[in-house]
Amino acid sequence: MAGRARAWSRGLRTALIEREDFGSGTSSKSTKLVHGGVRYLEKAVFNLDVGQLKLVYEALQERRDLLGNAPHLTSTLPILMPCYKWWEVPFYWAGLKAYDLIAGTRNLAWSKYLLPSESLRRLPTLAESSHDGRSLKGTILYYDGQFDDARLNVALATTAAAAGAAVANYVEAVGLVKDANGQVTGVHCRDKQSGRKFDVHAKVVINATGPFVDQVRDLNGKGVKHAVVASSGAHVTLPEWYGSPGVGMIVPKTKDGRVVFMLPFQGSIIAGTTDAPCQVTARPQASADEVAFILEAISDFLQIKVRHADVLSTWSGIRPLAADPTAQDASNTGNIVRDHLIFTEPNGLITVTGGKWTTYRRMAEDAVDAVLATGRVQVAHQCATSRLKLLGGQAYKHTLHAEVAQQATELLPSSPACSSATARHLAAAYGDQAEHVLQLAASQKQARLLVPGHPYLEAEVVWAVRHEYCMSVEDFLARRTRLAFLDAKAAAAAVPRVAELMAAELRWSGHKRRSEVRAAHAYLATFATPPAPVPAPAAAQPAAA
Repeated sequence: MAGRARAWSRGLRTALIEREDFGSGTSSKSTKLVHGGVRYLEKAVFNLDVGQLKLVYEALQERRDLLGNAPHLTSTLPILMPCYKWWEVPFYWAGLKAYDLIAGTRNLAWSKYLLPSESLRRLPTLAESSHDGRSLKGTILYYDGQFDDARLNVALATTAAAAGAAVANYVEAVGLVKDANGQVTGVHCRDKQSGRKFDVHAKVVINATGPFVDQVRDLNGKGVKHAVVASSGAHVTLPEWYGSPGVGMIVPKTKDGRVVFMLPFQGSIIAGTTDAPCQVTARPQASADEVAFILEAISDFLQIKVRHADVLSTWSGIRPLAADPTAQDASNTGNIVRDHLIFTEPNGLITVTGGKWTTYRRMAEDAVDAVLATGRVQVAHQCATSRLKLLGGQAYKHTLHAEVAQQATELLPSSPACSSATARHLAAAYGDQAEHVLQLAASQKQARLLVPGHPYLEAEVVWAVRHEYCMSVEDFLARRTRLAFLDAKAAAAAVPRVAELMAAELRWSGHKRRSEVRAAHAYLATFATPPAPVPAPAAAQPAAA
């Protein structure tokens, strides 16, 4: 997605095909952080790893650009790091000061130590004592970015399309077009909606399919060394009262040494993540053990009871960790990196893998540089994407939610669109396009809420179909809005009405509409909370003599 946006910005004719929806895989299932990586900095210091330090520096530079490119979809988030041992206070304070200094002039705000009383004022649910009885010594407050990953993906697609790029979701690559010399010159495609097959010809083909890059490379020739090691990252969604709307928390080291975040996101709290080897599947699900691990990890740092029954939704994304297929020993974990990897096959196929959302723009720039290195194309412009405003962000300002509320009062008096929650949602999701969504709601008389308790308007379904490539009920509930991620039961309740509105727009038959409803419920089942693991029975005690 980013590579396509990057390419057209430099004057290249570009096209993108996506087998499912934009962001339907890993890209919509992140922790929603735009960050340099605190844990990478710790590795850099303790392992004297210059590569890790470079990764942190690059991400912190890109963090500021991303927040500027899409101001409506991003924000600065304060995060607390709790300390229950005295030595942790100077240790984490120094580490996060280094984090600030590496960011330099692009730092979001300076980290600082907070007393226990101030820490509890900001995060009232924070435990006053640890699981082993140690009292809270305070917290270190630092700042990172937060974003809506799925809607950023949509914004990239619509921005590129508005500038002339060709984009298509639900189009599958089924083979590679090659010339008489075996060089890759295009892709054999299949439209998954109609079944029609066709070819797309190009001077250069880029394989940027996340955890599925090796499947595409197999189309290029069997027996290739794999370029991806898959790792699962599970998350859970909890009610907002588990945390605080304006601040997150990082558990720097759980009992088994992992890092877990607990972050506010669109009226809920998301907690995660896990990091374990996994198989590459189209629809990964969080396992019962992963959910139990996350809940146990945050329970050690909260003074409220963490209940399995409170979980609103669960999900898992597959991280495509890059393993250099040209390395002498690709099985060595030292070849598995958190940075991105770009390489060109002898017949011209370029593969991009690894990386993370924060550095997506830099990955795209490097990918286009690899295209230019082939000598098959030339650019008309220098790279300008670090300053490119995405659709919705061009005229955005931080008071937009107030203007949206005022406009809603004029266009739709006494409707749910006038609520503060809906006005804030529209401003954050659509940026300077929010007024057009309101005008659509007024003209179509679709200003009702899709489901109680959530700020989404019926008109957003129609807008998504007309302007955001929304092709299925799943697309809308998971990626045009985030309802599936926030509340799986509420998303299921919205399915019939979303299908009704989409059927009218796309002229679905009754059979197609019923099929979409079934497919949406099947998809939403992957967000359901798995049953809690059953504890192992206690060993029988010997009878007393």
